Amino acid sequence: MWGWGGGKSLDVPFVPAQDEDMSERSTTTMPAPPAAHGRLGLPTASALYIAAVLGTGILVLPGLGVDAAGPASILAVAIVLVLSIPLAGTFAALAGRYPDGGGVATFVRLALGDTAARVTGYWFLFGVGFGAPVVAALGGSYLSAALGLDRGWAPVISIGFLVASLVLNLFGLRISGAVQLGLSGLLVAVVIGAIASAAPSVQAANYAPFLPHGWTGVGLAISLFVWAFAGGEAITHIAHEFRNPRRTIIWATVVGMTVVGLAYLSLQVVTVGVFGSGGARSEVPLIDLVAINWPDFGPAVVGGIATVIVLGVLNAYVPAFANLAASLGRDGHLPRWFAKGGEAGAVPRRAIALVAVLNLGYATVFFAFGLELQTFILIHTASMVSLYFMGMLAAVRLLARFSVGWWMAVVSVVFTAALLVLAWSHLVVPLVLALVAVSVTVIRRLRAHA
Repeated sequence: MWGWGGGKSLDVPFVPAQDEDMSERSTTTMPAPPAAHGRLGLPTASALYIAAVLGTGILVLPGLGVDAAGPASILAVAIVLVLSIPLAGTFAALAGRYPDGGGVATFVRLALGDTAARVTGYWFLFGVGFGAPVVAALGGSYLSAALGLDRGWAPVISIGFLVASLVLNLFGLRISGAVQLGLSGLLVAVVIGAIASAAPSVQAANYAPFLPHGWTGVGLAISLFVWAFAGGEAITHIAHEFRNPRRTIIWATVVGMTVVGLAYLSLQVVTVGVFGSGGARSEVPLIDLVAINWPDFGPAVVGGIATVIVLGVLNAYVPAFANLAASLGRDGHLPRWFAKGGEAGAVPRRAIALVAVLNLGYATVFFAFGLELQTFILIHTASMVSLYFMGMLAAVRLLARFSVGWWMAVVSVVFTAALLVLAWSHLVVPLVLALVAVSVTVIRRLRAHA
């Protein structure tokens, strides 16, 4: 079958990573997808995609965007949306052609070798993982505000969200995927409801001045809104769970990006039109937006839906993290003990245990030191952009030259390089993780020659 990446699938098995000293030879072997795939179809794939990409960003990013760029935050959303299309399309082409729990790390290994794959895997597992406490904290803030609870309850509720998502995924992706279908439907419904309720209060005067913080503010808003359109890479880690991955991933990407793009653009236009450059009145801008015309029951409804949103996002990311951890164990980048359960249809419970330690550990640091959301968001997005850049370099090598997927990869290399420049001051964590990954290679080679 022909796909965005060009060429035909070959009926040969997927080849795990070779030992470190064989990495150079493995880069020239580009195996096709494994013969066996999972049973999840397009509805579940689309639901997971929407939850992973749209997610909790709608709870906080419209307000943060206004704080950073004022009305020009609308322009920032549009820029990130347009530039994210080739990025999402490239990931769809790669995931359909090479469905594996390693996701982007697998693509990078096939194109650039084991060390680069280890770097990429660490960026996602340990760097992108900084987003987990942000997601949970947003849910805790929204739910405690909606219920009129003291702010001291927010960390407790947040930890509860993390634990619930971890427990749900212990039962496998077929169960959590079915739950996700309903969660994503409610997620889209709350966005439509929030926009409809606040639209009558939009005032044209609030769109001026358009650039109150100059282009520097737009640049910061773009960095923040990377969070809004990030998430498509998470689906690459569960592509092997889908029926006919090539077709399913492509159409799930089309559905997901359409829904997410319309949602964020509409929500940002309304948020600016209602609040102006001053932004929302609290840390929970979506509740402020709905409460304008639905003061009696709007906050409670949004608080409940925020609960659904947070569980949906965590439910999409936990299996992605777990499948990646299992694949890193399989390929020798983590202890092989974590590899069990990483195959299609199985449950990587050991890897889920590692994800639990990371998520709960990051959350403990976040709440114990009273850190700001923006700090963890920027670490998350810097790690994500680094991973994207590496993935796009791999795509240029893996996809058939001059195919649609290849051209999208070329455009995405330029886009992600520009995002790296914007995020340069927040690249400390990705650089540290890269040094750790390279150090592992150096230590292994020294031991091999000892």
